[in-house]
Amino acid sequence: MYNGKTTIGVITARGGSKGVPRKNIKLLLGKPLLAYTIEAAKQSKHLTRYIVSTEDEEVAAIARSVGAEVPFLRPAELAGDRSTSVEVLQHALRWLKEKEGKTYDYVMILQPTSPLRTAQDIDACIAKAVDTDADSVMSMVAITDLSLPKLKRIENDRILPALEDEGPVSAFRDASETIYKRNTAIYLTRTALIEQGEMFGKISRPYIMPPERSIDINEPSDFALAEFWMRTLHS
Repeated sequence: MYNGKTTIGVITARGGSKGVPRKNIKLLLGKPLLAYTIEAAKQSKHLTRYIVSTEDEEVAAIARSVGAEVPFLRPAELAGDRSTSVEVLQHALRWLKEKEGKTYDYVMILQPTSPLRTAQDIDACIAKAVDTDADSVMSMVAITDLSLPKLKRIENDRILPALEDEGPVSAFRDASETIYKRNTAIYLTRTALIEQGEMFGKISRPYIMPPERSIDINEPSDFALAEFWMRTLHS
């Protein structure tokens, strides 16, 4: 709890994955990928509670073995490639309310694919949401090598502009305005908004993370990059 507001962390860890089979339980420096997110949630001072949402018995067993709570198995229809994060959160919130009578002010998605996210990152997002009365807080990272004019499309073996008019784009880049993207490490939203099917709300605030903690594992090579940064940051 933080300043009277409760937050439930939901670690979304389905069993399937196309890029890396069984990604969430694949070993990274000797531990299942999922374990790093569980450890960060466990060390958080502001999370009221955290749970793992999965449809997979093996994932659930591994999560429990490293100290996480897995109060239910997610329905298989909410574990497909087209399942949305909002639907997964709605299911978790509904289950907790109906089965345990528990409700929370905020809900946070913690994806196992961000193993370098820390407990301090989690707590900073909660504090920012509560202190600024935000509808949501999302972790973001600066894009340091973005040049929109360099973006191209290929049509009939010809290189063409990705955008119809590159003039304003070039001027935009000259303005040296920093551009950010969501790094998928933390999504924090008012519970009431999630129940309404909204992810961001009217007031969505950023929490900036450095590139080295913004690794999002989707491909086999991402494991090597994550391992590099883990060894570097903890050496």
